[in-house]
Amino acid sequence: MKKWTSLLAANFLGVFNDNFLKNAIIFVAIGWNLPSWLSQSQLIALVSASLVVPYLILSPLGGKLAVHYSKLKVFRFFKLLEFPIMAIACIAFWYEWVVIAVLAVLLMGIQSCLYSPAKYGLIRDIGGVEGSALGSGMFETMAFLGILIGTVLASWLSDAYQVWVFLAVFMLLAAAGYLTSLYIKADEPAPDTASSLKVNLFPWRFLRDSYQLAKSFKQVNAAVFGVSVFWLIGALLQMNIVIHAGKYYQVSNTAIGVVMAFAAIGIALGTWLAGVLAAKVKNRTLMLYGLTGMLINLLVIVFLPIDFQLFLVLIFLTACFGGIFQVPNLTVIQQADAGRKLGQLLAYMNLVIFIFVLIASVLFSITMLLTEDNSLILFGLIAVICLLTLLMANNGERKTESGKRKTES
Repeated sequence: MKKWTSLLAANFLGVFNDNFLKNAIIFVAIGWNLPSWLSQSQLIALVSASLVVPYLILSPLGGKLAVHYSKLKVFRFFKLLEFPIMAIACIAFWYEWVVIAVLAVLLMGIQSCLYSPAKYGLIRDIGGVEGSALGSGMFETMAFLGILIGTVLASWLSDAYQVWVFLAVFMLLAAAGYLTSLYIKADEPAPDTASSLKVNLFPWRFLRDSYQLAKSFKQVNAAVFGVSVFWLIGALLQMNIVIHAGKYYQVSNTAIGVVMAFAAIGIALGTWLAGVLAAKVKNRTLMLYGLTGMLINLLVIVFLPIDFQLFLVLIFLTACFGGIFQVPNLTVIQQADAGRKLGQLLAYMNLVIFIFVLIASVLFSITMLLTEDNSLILFGLIAVICLLTLLMANNGERKTESGKRKTES
């Protein structure tokens, strides 16, 4: 655990800063004097999109950087760039310039996208193949804690808004993240300049080439699909919780925030448990446990009359089992014997994840439109996605076992 401390801390601080800035705009800037063409709901959508769109366009470049250059140097360089980006955010908050604030979020999205493959690649460089499962679990745990604390702190500080407090948090987080990155030590393979030149920077061509590359390694494409399904389910749950809690339980925004916090804590706990259990339980088994647990909890929400307290518990458990499902998929990717090409595989994973996140938005919009905001039906749709993924994973397990028996005979 100690060898990962600096990387985990730097990742936590980076995710914390991303989400603190994003939610600071949602909770604070939404009350500024907005341009006539920008409504409050459009501002929220614009801020959210600013963190997502860079991954759809620039993931191939992030993968190339992780292949072509030292991952540790790439990570530190982009952590250093967090200073000018947060300085722009400070200017935006001081003068209440909402367009500049959104620009700062977009720049943070670009920064996060470009160093993400290098960041994830360092997990294996620090812990080796044998430590990649525990490292992935701890890494995801810290990320979701960063999301949780950044969101909660932004909402709490916004209730007693003092601009200098937000400026101080922006710059302190940037400084702490960069300084922490200086203490990371990793034994990474030498950069591969020749192969990096073959990384296609056009997103759809990169997607095609990376899919073919992933086929060279056992179960990697299936793992990328699994990680992306996790984010698809998470995005659908996050959007649906707001509708369901308000419609069925008539609770306040604060109570809805509590549900979101429990979901984040559940994911963090699940990823930690998966990392710990990985040494004793097979990846495939953990995936099946995670999918089954999510499915059972979702079915209870859909078919049984439950009060708000039980709903809170079930969302927590669903998120926890989601974390258990997530980590073994990441471990499969980390353990692929891809050398420097691991950076390309991780960038490929990022691109597919955010395609699935966009699919989640489309599914949510269409389902809500067709069912007149029936959140129970959407919980049912999420359960169906879990069931189909479970059947596919189980079928893949049977094919693997059958192949082993044929080989042995």
